Amino acid sequence: MGSREAAAVETGQFPDNDRPEVANEESRGLTKEKIFIMAATASINFSSMICYSILGPFFPREAEKKGASSTVVGLIFGCFSICNFFSSLIMGKYLVQIGAKFMLVSGMFVSGCVTILFGILDRAPDGPIFIGLCFLVRAVDAVGFAAAMTASFSILAKAFPNNIATVLGSLEIFTGLGLVLGPPVGGFLYQSFGYEIPFVVLGCVVLIMVPLNICILPKYDSTPTKESFWKLITIPKILLLCFTMFSLSASLGFLDPTMSLFVLEKFQLPVGYVGLVFLGLALSYSLSSPLLGFLSDKMPPLRKYLLVVGGLMTTLCYFLLGPAPVLHIESKLWLFVLMLVIIGFSLSMSGIPAFPEILSCAYENGFEEGLSLLGLVSGLFSAIWSLGSFVGPTLGGFLNDKLGFEWAAAIQGGWPLLSGLAIGMYYIYEASCKRRSSPQDGLGTEQERAPLISNET
Repeated sequence: MGSREAAAVETGQFPDNDRPEVANEESRGLTKEKIFIMAATASINFSSMICYSILGPFFPREAEKKGASSTVVGLIFGCFSICNFFSSLIMGKYLVQIGAKFMLVSGMFVSGCVTILFGILDRAPDGPIFIGLCFLVRAVDAVGFAAAMTASFSILAKAFPNNIATVLGSLEIFTGLGLVLGPPVGGFLYQSFGYEIPFVVLGCVVLIMVPLNICILPKYDSTPTKESFWKLITIPKILLLCFTMFSLSASLGFLDPTMSLFVLEKFQLPVGYVGLVFLGLALSYSLSSPLLGFLSDKMPPLRKYLLVVGGLMTTLCYFLLGPAPVLHIESKLWLFVLMLVIIGFSLSMSGIPAFPEILSCAYENGFEEGLSLLGLVSGLFSAIWSLGSFVGPTLGGFLNDKLGFEWAAAIQGGWPLLSGLAIGMYYIYEASCKRRSSPQDGLGTEQERAPLISNET
């Protein structure tokens, strides 16, 4: 290794065109800088998810008291996601120009501030003013969240190029921990102290993490490239993988405005206990993610099976979540929780392999390796997830109003069914193309090995 590469290893600043050589050296051990990167990303995953998930147990009912219908509540949840969609694309495109570290830290600062502001919205007048302020605050929060998550994905992929699925899966423990703690902590603080305290407390926690990440995160230097989102999204395989991410996100987002209301009305649980119902999904997702990430890295051919089976399992679970009235099965709390547990596992099966699969496909199609591409992939990944998070709550709130939770959940399960079948058919087509090309390659090889002059001669 030359002096330039050695300096890159020491400083943690990797130029784009040096990435493969440095990656091979860096992947051999867990350095101090890698530990700091994982700690910073874990703090982002935890803080963002706990702030996001505290809304579930009590905000839909609180918003209804302020004059918002179930459809409007779904739009408030969905507003965050659609703003996140556009913000992620912009942040991913200009990641190199802005700087990954600055984007991450500033995004956390914005998110912490607006979380606190969301806590004082109960003082706003009922009706349009309250609803309008909810949309405004959620939109600004989405910009901060998009900046932090896009930068964190890129930094992780840069630091762990050969183990990205394993690292992402391991850090999903903190995502799950945020999802696990958010609803019960939010429900407890809401019952004990009212609407404001949950947001103020958690917003302050996010702000405390800002100076910590300023100190521990290394800085990555890179040069912009001319690659674009359009070139990336026009690759058929990446397009189908994006549809897979969209379907999973839409299915998960459907639960935000609908599940707490269904549990409260159907099973007559107190608000504080509603958060405990979320535990099944969050725990199964966070505990299974490290294992599935490890398998995705060590056995890349296994990814296609995880993507397909995960989508089909998610469809079945949503059909039984209500359950769908056509099944004539009585709704039980134990069945509801069991389906949430399996949904968490199936979401992990499909979601964890998607990011490394998109990266591998981009490299195979001639994209230049480096932070600029990682920004594009991270932005696209976050944007598609956010688009699903918009469609899921919006469509889910509408269907819940018109048809009820049982039918709405069954219809929502159609998204992962379509994506699972689509990506499955693509992999079958890809395998058949490889089989057809293999005999031709073998024939060419035999022809090349044949002697120019026969032995008889």
